[in-house]
Amino acid sequence: MNVSTGPDPRSGDGLDATAPGVVEFLTFTVAPHDQAEWLDADERIWTTFLRTRPGFVSKQTWTDRAHPDRVHAVIVWVDEASWKAIPSDALAAVDEAMGDWRRPLELHVYDIARST
Repeated sequence: MNVSTGPDPRSGDGLDATAPGVVEFLTFTVAPHDQAEWLDADERIWTTFLRTRPGFVSKQTWTDRAHPDRVHAVIVWVDEASWKAIPSDALAAVDEAMGDWRRPLELHVYDIARST
């Protein structure tokens, strides 16, 4: 498991790019009263961008009942190589487009062991 709170841990962290599938699990802190607007911005900006990327499979966004100020983005990739192929300048531009809705994130990475 890789946990980072750095500026953009979504690229170049040296994880195994040969896994059969990878899940990018991002956690953001978003005040409950801001979540609807934040989710709209995330969908409009990040999800729209991710849908254009080769190897992108799906994205779900979860709210946390135990921690109402947390939002989790669960992004599934065909493989880590596809995820890591996104140029850092493209990531930075999309992140910048979030404007005031940009939030620090915590990253966990999971390999898909089995899927049914």
